[in-house]
Amino acid sequence: MSSPDIVVIGAGMGGATIAHALAPTGADILILDKGGQLPDRPENRDARAIFQRGFFRPDEFWYDSQGNPFNPGNYYFNGGNSKFYGAVLLRYRAEDFDGVAHADGFAPAWPFRYGEIAPYYDEAERLYKVRGKAGEDPTEPPRGGDFDFPPVPDERAIAEVRERLRKVGLKPFSLPLGVDIDAWLSHGRTPWDAFPDARTGKMDAETCALLPALAHANVRLQNEAEVKRLILAPDGKRIEAVEYLQGGEIRRVAPKWVVLAAGAVRSAVILLASSPEGVANRSGMVGRHFMNHNLSAMIGVDPRFNNDSIYQKTFAVNDFYLSDGKGGPPLGNVQLLGRVSGPILKSDLKNVPEFVLNAVARKTIDFLIMTEDLPDPASRVRLDGDKIVLEWRRSNMTAHERLKVAMRQKLKQAGFPIVLTHLFDRKTPSHQCGTIRIGANPATAPLDPFGRAHDHPNLFVADASTLVTSAAVNPSLTVAALSLRTARHIRETELKA
Repeated sequence: MSSPDIVVIGAGMGGATIAHALAPTGADILILDKGGQLPDRPENRDARAIFQRGFFRPDEFWYDSQGNPFNPGNYYFNGGNSKFYGAVLLRYRAEDFDGVAHADGFAPAWPFRYGEIAPYYDEAERLYKVRGKAGEDPTEPPRGGDFDFPPVPDERAIAEVRERLRKVGLKPFSLPLGVDIDAWLSHGRTPWDAFPDARTGKMDAETCALLPALAHANVRLQNEAEVKRLILAPDGKRIEAVEYLQGGEIRRVAPKWVVLAAGAVRSAVILLASSPEGVANRSGMVGRHFMNHNLSAMIGVDPRFNNDSIYQKTFAVNDFYLSDGKGGPPLGNVQLLGRVSGPILKSDLKNVPEFVLNAVARKTIDFLIMTEDLPDPASRVRLDGDKIVLEWRRSNMTAHERLKVAMRQKLKQAGFPIVLTHLFDRKTPSHQCGTIRIGANPATAPLDPFGRAHDHPNLFVADASTLVTSAAVNPSLTVAALSLRTARHIRETELKA
């Protein structure tokens, strides 16, 4: 049984980022990833393969609270779900850390405020080469300076829509994006949102963090290594070993420190499978407080509009983020979706000819309506034998419906007389988070504010499971920032000890 200094479980946004941050220390680091490297293949840019045939979806099923199976749509490749993400790298707003009252409940305060994480946001934006423009978003929190790269440019049709929205009183701002647009388009003229990246221009966790980490001689990666459980020392205090399945064989490794970063669902599952009570579960909160943003597609139709864009996804609207615009509670974020085409629409409208859907798509503009999902201990991940059960209870739907009403009104004022919406379901991996949250009180949170397990001093968690609240923006940059903060804590308290 090998004995590296650190085992990192998972190579997604959290795991790859923390491995990158710890690599220069010289510590012997072993990364165990359930997946492998995503190959460069024709299906990567094939909308029919991705949306109609589900070519990349995993061959697995989870179960809902009624016992019904569903294919979850999480991805197992080096880089995790960031291989398919929309590359939106937004910060939480400063107010998101303070505790926020919503129409249907309360999002609790974090154990620290925005000022504590702000420098790590700056660092994460540099690491992921984020493109953007400071000062355009009226809700933007304080930052250390402008972005290192200019924003991804609007295409002609998108610039027209941005101007239409300005004229009806909104303040659209350039989305902070992790995309080298020239490199991306040189490999195929497609959107990047939901299209996988095989090192072809998207700034994902593999490209920006994992591959540079592996350039260090002290960092190793084992692929197709599915961690099954953590084994406690006889005194129950420390993690003695990590058990994983690789090539049909159960193996063990005995590190000094473990960093769990398998994702909000899988990390919770590993802890729950590791003992009858669950490892790091004195609070009983492992697997609870699952959050998954409330998301709807909103499609504005204008027969006079000609949407000839390729990628589309370049701006967002936060006018309704901190309040409803009338002094009421916050609603959420609105951002462009990646370009919706006939082949994508046909995944839901199977009986409509694709050429008809292509004609319709040329007259539409496509938005994502995003509202916060509030933490609820009854919304949870649990195990039923070896089955993963996801008991997700939607929350804060009043805000979601109000945001749709507000944005629908603005789109109609902007010249889109027909506005359609579609609520996404649990099969879409829409920003899962919150199942192993951080907190100062070990009676209510499994982890301390730096991501260390209250019960086990050599166990850290560094992925979206640690998030206290979901806010109403994409979580990737916050996961990266928290991982950088945890890495610094490990360097200063463990590796220098």
